Parts: sequence; C-alpha cells; structure tokens
Amino acid sequence: MPEILEIKLTREEDELCTLLDQCRRHLKETESIETSCRIAGGWVRDKLLGSQCNDIDIALENMMGVPFAERFVDYCRSVKNLAVKNVAKIESNPDQSKHLETARTTILGIELDFVNLRSEEYAENSRIPTQVTFGTPLQDAIRRDITINALFYNVHSREVEDHTGKGLDDLRNGIVRTPLPPRETFMDDPLRVLRCIRFASRFGFTMVPELQEAAKDTTIQEALRIKISRERVGEELDKMMGGRNPLLAMDLINNLELYRSVFFIPEGLGIKLSDEPSASLSALKAAMILHVLTNSTSTPSTLSRVPFPSLPPVHPLLLSEFLTQNNPSRRLYLATALTPYDGLTYQQAKGKVRPAVEAVIREGLKLGAQYHYLDGIPSLFSAAELLQKGVAAYEAGDMDKPERAWIGVLLREKTVHNPVTGSYWATSLLFSLVRELTALWTDEHLNSEAASQRVAAYNKLASRIEELKLPPAVDAKPILDGREVVKVLGASPGPWTGQVLASVIEWQLEHPDGSREECETWLRSEHAAGHISTSGGKRGKDGEVDAKAKKAKR
Repeated sequence: MPEILEIKLTREEDELCTLLDQCRRHLKETESIETSCRIAGGWVRDKLLGSQCNDIDIALENMMGVPFAERFVDYCRSVKNLAVKNVAKIESNPDQSKHLETARTTILGIELDFVNLRSEEYAENSRIPTQVTFGTPLQDAIRRDITINALFYNVHSREVEDHTGKGLDDLRNGIVRTPLPPRETFMDDPLRVLRCIRFASRFGFTMVPELQEAAKDTTIQEALRIKISRERVGEELDKMMGGRNPLLAMDLINNLELYRSVFFIPEGLGIKLSDEPSASLSALKAAMILHVLTNSTSTPSTLSRVPFPSLPPVHPLLLSEFLTQNNPSRRLYLATALTPYDGLTYQQAKGKVRPAVEAVIREGLKLGAQYHYLDGIPSLFSAAELLQKGVAAYEAGDMDKPERAWIGVLLREKTVHNPVTGSYWATSLLFSLVRELTALWTDEHLNSEAASQRVAAYNKLASRIEELKLPPAVDAKPILDGREVVKVLGASPGPWTGQVLASVIEWQLEHPDGSREECETWLRSEHAAGHISTSGGKRGKDGEVDAKAKKAKR
C-alpha cells in the first residue's frame, strides 16, 4: 500500500502559498472581502504520494475565480513586483466537465486555476447541474468523484483537510471510494464510473464492493451511454491507455461489464456493421497477451477473472519501437481493446467498405489522429491479416523471390510500415503475433504448445531480418528515382514508372551492396529481355497507379 507522506512544498510552492495568504489579508484590509484559499484535488493527492504536480487548482470560499484571480495578479504585480501572466477566463462547458467559469494564470512557473467552492444539484436525465451555488468545503468535497480527490490543502494554516473523513485513510489503504453513496454519485455524473476505473488502474487501488455493484447497475451503464458525450468517454479511455496500467483498466472495464457502454457506435449515424462484435472477453485476453509479451521480466498484475498465459519471450527486435519516441504502447492497448470488432466492416454512403474499428474510434470514442489512433489502429489490423499469411508462407518456404527481397517487400507494405500513420514494421509484427495468440485462446486457457510454436515462428523471422540487416532497407528510397529510370530506358514518363521503381526496390533488396551503375545495367537488360515494359501501367478507378507502384514510390 502507498506510504502517506507529509506535504513537502518546493520553494516556489511555499512562496505561492505565502502570496495567496498575503493577498487574502490585503483584500480584507482594503476591500473588506472575506475569502480563503485551498489547493484542491489532484495536487494534494499526488504530493501526499510523493509525486510532483505543476498544475494547481485553487478553491475559493465565497468568491468567484475571475474576480479573485484579477485581484491576485494585480497584487503580485503592484505590491510584490512579480511577473504574472494576465488572467485567462475559461467559460463553463458542462460537456467538458467544467460547470463553472475558471480563471487561469501562471506565476513562479506554476499554472493556477481559480474556481469557487461549490454545491451542485443535478436533474435526473442530465449530468449538467441544474443549480450551482457557493458551497462550504464539505459540500464541495462530497460532490467530487472519489475521496482521494476530495482532499484540500489550506494555504493559510498549511494543513491537509479531509472533510469526507475518508480520503486520507483511503489513500493510505489503496482504496477507491465515492464520498456519497456510489449510485447517487454515478447518477449525478456517470462519467465518474470511468474516472474511478482510471484512478484505480493508475495507482493499483481497489474499488470498494458497493462501488463495483453500482458500476454494474444497468441503469448506471445506460446513463453512461446516453448522458455522457463520446468525447468525454474517449478522453478518459485515452488517459487509461496512456496510464501506468492499461491492462488493469481493461480488466476493470470487463469485470464491471462496462465494455458495451464504452466501446460502441452510437445509433442514428446510419452505420450498420457486417456482424455483431465478438465477446468482450477477447479484448481482455488480447491485452493480457500484449502485456506478457512486452513485460517478460516483470511480475504480471493480479487480474480478477482470467489467469495469465505463460509465453516464451519474443525477439528484442519486435519490441524495438518501445525504446523510441514512437513508443506504441498506448495505441497497441487501445487496438487490443477493439479486438471484438476485428474483421467487421460497414459500408459508407458511396458503397466503400470500411473496417468497423475505424468507426468505433471515430464515432464511438471521438478519437482522432492523436497517438495515431484513427489512422494507425485500422492499419494494425490490416497489417496483422497480411503478416499472418506472410509468416505462414515464410515457414513453408513459399517465397516467389529471393529471401532478402521477399522479406523486405513484405515489411515495406504500406499497412505494415508507414511512419506517416505511426505504423512501424516491428510493431506490426508484434500485433500480428498478439492476434494469432488471441485466436488460440479458447474458453479458459491458451493452447500453450501452439502458442509457443507461433512465438518461435515470429522469432525466427525476426532473427533472419536482423541477420540480413534488413531494418535500414525498410525505409530506403529507390537507388534510381523516376527521372533517372525514364532516362535510362529512353522512354516517356507514365504510370509504368512506379511499377519499375518497385522492381528497382526489389533489386536493391536482393543486392544490398549493388551500385547505381549496376542497377542501371540490370534495368537495361531487363527491358531488352521484355521483362520490364514502358508502354503502360494499370490505373484504378481513383486514377492512381496500382498498389505495387504506390508502394515503391514511398
């Protein structure tokens, strides 16, 4: 369990608290304004857990955020001669969980948000408060999502205030609990169900039984589907996938039977899937496999319903992207969460068939290209389908060109490797393996023997990629560009150029030490023998050259 530490202020935090206290006294003396300042929520929690937090929320008693912030900035400038940013007013936006206007400024390198202590009342069919009034510290604390987020730090007394009477104990004992009865808290704002999951997974805390029961309540789950904007759901899920333990978040979603309230396509959009999604448990199994493959040296977290599979370690090459700034963990975990939609499609208005995972990301979670969710995850599933066939063909020795060229062409496929969409061949291979292993997991256990064989097959291919020194070749450009190819062959530019460039790439892969002159000689001989044509090139309906040509032009 976490060790509760006393709050130790940095020099800047100590100076900030002093300034806020002095400003309060100044307002009382000069304007007869009575107020008090408390640091609220996440900063207090994180400081008690020994973590730093550079964003501070100031909760004010009997005063709105904007008028106090304006006076505070003026006091710091005129009385203390300090540099302070102008006050920015952030309007209330209930859909974004901002029920009151907020004032924001920065001083001493710390970003401050000012808002008043408040009391809220909710309508039955909305998460937007019908009445927001000035509140006491207790009223403000009990309206918050969980007790560990309801702690205050009084800047005047320099003491932690636990008005719910449970926050410090819950922080000490690793407990997630709502200040009010959970059903009441969730009906007021169903988004709090997901926030409870996020903080439980972030800190490895345990939800109290009554909270879990409330989260399983079908009324609460339906409210989560109807009352909460999909943008807010997507934002919480994104934080879970990028948090300390996305697997635990997935386990909680599954165990609390919330999958269909989180991952779905809203009605009324005219999107009809080719079939029903598979069981939500497959998402958890895929996430567990990903966790085991990427954390072979760590002790797995304890999950509630499904035992961890035992798998041999994967070749380090398959994990290479995790050590770069392109770390794909966030995207991979969200992709595993969408496993039930794998293979499903829907038809757009003009008849174009698109993958269902794309619709869930775009319409169900309102996530875009950040972290390459919308453009990268559909590519992961497409690449997995291609690579599974490729790995099987490699095992069988079913290659239609020399080994180095064959593997290189496979890795250069646009869905497999395309940095523009965040797709990198090593990660694509890893996800393909995850998909294969997930398919081997039936009922209560994973077929260990078959799983070990699949891991061995991918490791063998990865070892060969390393031996053949292929990684740099995946991003290599053709040794001859389009103009040079046209000049060498004495022809006019046309759609055929892209096809020839694809052949040039294959030659490069087969001859890694080949020179430009040798490639030109080969190209002339191939043309003379009739193996390369400069008279045509198929165009699709969109007017683009065929797939082979487009791949080469990368």
